[in-house]
Amino acid sequence: MQWQFFPRTSPTPKFLHETLRVFEEAHPDISSADRDDDDRMGSNDVLARLRHDLKELGYLVEVGKKSQDKIRVPVLFGSEGKVDKGFDADAWNRETKTVIEVEAGRAWANNQFLKDIFQASVMDEVEYLVIAVRSVYRGKRDFDEICKWLEIIYLTNRIKLDLKGILLVGY
Repeated sequence: MQWQFFPRTSPTPKFLHETLRVFEEAHPDISSADRDDDDRMGSNDVLARLRHDLKELGYLVEVGKKSQDKIRVPVLFGSEGKVDKGFDADAWNRETKTVIEVEAGRAWANNQFLKDIFQASVMDEVEYLVIAVRSVYRGKRDFDEICKWLEIIYLTNRIKLDLKGILLVGY
């Protein structure tokens, strides 16, 4: 398992180390490094493997694809304070203000990580984003490629993110 916290000028918060422990303990089951593409777990399967331990850390975790099974994080509020717009997250910890997105093949190839960053950046009271991606997908090193992009975002300082940090996990 690989991981990198951004910005690299900040230490990884302690509560994110607890989240990393969940990924580390599940790594033998979810690892993409030593498996054929057809034998690798999809993002829903990875999330299912992590669900129990993430819940123990206080995360609300998606349990299915029906609307009542999803985790909806508010973005816009309307009259009487009702939520007008929200985005779905794979997991959300309100206390630590952390959202988790677990991706599989789409993370790098379809730029899903960029959508994850945008959505987390506009979610109400979200300060940290964890993006879990395959280390390897179809011969490409997704974790390494996304790491480069995140480095560019933070080094150029041309895109201002309101997030306090992004934790990239390669499984």
